[in-house]
Amino acid sequence: MSQKISKDTPLAEITLRRYEKPYDLGERELVKKICLSLGLLQPGDSRDMIVDIFLVLLNARKDKKILSSKTIEELATKEREKANVPILGISAPNIRRQLKRLKDLFLIEFIDNGYRVVEFEKLSVLFDEKIKEFYLKNIISRVKEYLDEIDK
Repeated sequence: MSQKISKDTPLAEITLRRYEKPYDLGERELVKKICLSLGLLQPGDSRDMIVDIFLVLLNARKDKKILSSKTIEELATKEREKANVPILGISAPNIRRQLKRLKDLFLIEFIDNGYRVVEFEKLSVLFDEKIKEFYLKNIISRVKEYLDEIDK
């Protein structure tokens, strides 16, 4: 009987992509590139509801507003209409799933029965503190352990 030492389920993962510099992009297109760059959206994916959800939360950050998932759903629908993109992916379960993805990447948090960008902080600060210094550092450290082990 063989003993399974570890599962092939990752404890953490991140996808990072590099695109052209952000010249002359509208607000929605810029948020879309951020989502693509952070692996929250796949290239060519038409199911981009996460873009509008994140855009709504980034706009709420300016006024330091905490939004309920229902309010996010309503505002994201308006963003899609304003951008003249199909109203697809608007369902409570999908909204919650996309919010969880943003939360898992330490970009937003659930507080006082609503969601906000973590501490209304700048995204560049969140990226440095949460993703680069914490999340990515831990992933790289574990990959290095595997590399060191194979090199023995």
